[in-house]
This record gives sequence, C-alpha cells and structure tokens, in this order.
Amino acid sequence: MTNRASNASVIRAMDRLEASLSEKPATKRQPLMTVRGLRKTFDEAVVYDDFGIDLPLGKFISIFGPNGCGKSTLINMISGLMPMDAGEVLYDGRRISDTRISYVFQNYREALFPWLRAIDNIHYPLKVMGVSRKEQQQRVEKLLADFDIRIDLNAYPYTLSGGQQQAVSILRALITEPEVLFLDEPFSALDYEMTLFMREQLQKIFMKTRTTMLLVSHDLEEAIQLADKVVLLTRRPTRVAEIVDVNLPWPRDLDVTTGEEFTALKRHCLDRFWQEVKR
Repeated sequence: MTNRASNASVIRAMDRLEASLSEKPATKRQPLMTVRGLRKTFDEAVVYDDFGIDLPLGKFISIFGPNGCGKSTLINMISGLMPMDAGEVLYDGRRISDTRISYVFQNYREALFPWLRAIDNIHYPLKVMGVSRKEQQQRVEKLLADFDIRIDLNAYPYTLSGGQQQAVSILRALITEPEVLFLDEPFSALDYEMTLFMREQLQKIFMKTRTTMLLVSHDLEEAIQLADKVVLLTRRPTRVAEIVDVNLPWPRDLDVTTGEEFTALKRHCLDRFWQEVKR
C-alpha cells in the first residue's frame, strides 16, 4: 500500500470515529462518594469490617438501621471526625482533607459558642477561613434570605429555644458552602412542630444548593421524607441491607408524605428493618 493510500485509510477511519462520537454523545459521569475496606472496632466489638459503599454526590442520603449498628459512627468516620481502623473514603476521587465538609451535631447546646451572639457564631467559620468582613456579611445575608428563619441573631444562644439554636447550628454549617453536609440526628431534641418546620427549611436549602447531605435519623418517616436514597444498615458487623431509591417529588409536603407511594416506601423500609432487628 502506498503512503497516499495509507493516509487515506487513516483519514477514513478518523472520519468514522468522529461520526460515531457525534452520534453517541458521552454521558455525564456521576460523581461518587466511595468507601472501601472500612473497619472499626471498640474494644473487642467489631462494628464495621471491610465495609464498602458507593453513594452519588449532589443527593440527599439518609442512613437508617437498628440501634447500635453504628450509624453515627459511620458518618463520623467518613467525615473525618473519627479515625478509621482501616479503609479509604474518597469524594469524587479526592480525600476527606481535600473536600469541604460541614457537620451539624445532635447536641446543639454544646455545638454553639455561648459567649458569642448567634450572628457571630454564624460568622465564626468564615473568620477562621480568613474571609474578609465584607464578604462575610454578603454571604451571611444571602444565606439568611435563603433560609427564611426569623431569629434574633443578636441574642446569645442560651436565650434561644432549642429549635432556634439548631437553626443557628445549621446556618453556621452552611455558611462555608460545603461540598458535603453531615447531619447527625439534628432534630431529635426538638418538639414536633419545630421538627416539621426544620425539615421544611432543610428541604428548601437542599433544593436550592443541591449540596450533598448525609443524614442519620432514628425516625423512618424523616429518613424517607428528606432523602433521594435511604441506606438501610444491618446489625453488627454492619453491612448495607439495601439502598432504597426515593423517587418522590420535591418538596415533600403533606400531600406527598400522606400519599400511597410514600406509605408503600415506608412499609417496605419497615419490613426490611424488622428483618434485620430479628436476625
């Protein structure tokens, strides 16, 4: 074959490849949080042993399971708050230290600085990050407008109600614009009315920002209402029993949470939960 013929063959092959690519556009890759080989023991009790899971980023994930299975332990490890005995956690291929993470604790009374006003508690992470005062003010004003909670932010935390204190904790966690937000039973100490209100507000924030959120909850209804996916865990040593997709419209209002599809999802999760409890 002459060089001219060879070159023509290469050109035709390239043309076919280009045509093929134009006919089948590449699908967008879904970034993942990847956990591999996770191990954790307390004394001689094995909680996790070679645990692994892949979860999509940009989604709301709830974690639910039997008492003592290590739900809070899991998010403490994958957020970097608690050391792993072994294993690796990657966020779209990046380590925990290279990922912006925020955390909302169950005990809001200990999470806030009592000597700082509520507004100064919210500013505090930005101050530590070295953000200018002007930018701090702009970011806080924008967040408050989005969250729409009426609180006297000039008050000290101990003068606020429990729900108001937890709202300040959530605002402080969001002000850094985290890539991943962890919530460890954030509403368990609130009364029912405030819990419903806070669920509604958290949905608004998620719908607006699409920040990856991982929620630990002992309330199955809450776990389903706030999630794109519910991770159901087994008894120890803990495994994933099932990952349940929640394909319900946002926001998850009363019509959604009293509908047949929601009820069916709750029944399915409850049946799976009891299988693990009785195992």
